[in-house]
Amino acid sequence: MTIDVQLRFFASLREALGEGETLALPGPSTVGGVRDLLIARGEPYATRLARQKAVRAALDQAMCADDQPVTAPCEIAFFPPVTGG
Repeated sequence: MTIDVQLRFFASLREALGEGETLALPGPSTVGGVRDLLIARGEPYATRLARQKAVRAALDQAMCADDQPVTAPCEIAFFPPVTGG
């Protein structure tokens, strides 16, 4: 059973990785697991989504932690912290 995940990237991540894509996961995972799968692809994902980088995530438009389960078709968005002034 695969789980279709719509990935979206925002701000500087969008500039480096594109708007997003559909990813078919082989089974249940977590938001952090999806991030790790992307990092394992190599560049430019490895640099932009590296664990030491401040990257936030949202699952179906709600902020979430890396341990949030992904068990059904959904949207995961990755973005850098937002600053303003």
